[in-house]
Amino acid sequence: MVINGPNINFLGIREPGIYGAKNYTELTALVEAAGQRLGAAVDCFQSNCEGEIIDAIQDAFGKYDGIVINPAAYTHYSIAIYDALKAVPVPAIEVHISNTHAREEFRHRSVTAAACIGQIMGLGFDGYVLALQALVER
Repeated sequence: MVINGPNINFLGIREPGIYGAKNYTELTALVEAAGQRLGAAVDCFQSNCEGEIIDAIQDAFGKYDGIVINPAAYTHYSIAIYDALKAVPVPAIEVHISNTHAREEFRHRSVTAAACIGQIMGLGFDGYVLALQALVER
């Protein structure tokens, strides 16, 4: 399961100097193709709503062997998403398109990463592919 948080649906529009020119459709196509190459079925989900993201995490229980999650802005303050990731016994990897440590100071802290088995950031869309590969190899 690949879960994306707020504003990821505006890739290609929102701050292309940071996030690049490719859009969300291109991201999902890349992720789904990587899943096929790795022999893994991949479902992509995006929401701007914290509760829907929590529902998607909970729905992963018993259905998916791993979660790739980009909580976006929720990374920095959502204890609820952290709790959901901790509650569901499915390994998760947190991904960020940009290097959050090279940005504003408030983006330097992730409260959700501690609930994940790993974190990948700053590698653009390739971070999603690497996270999928890590989960498949696990």
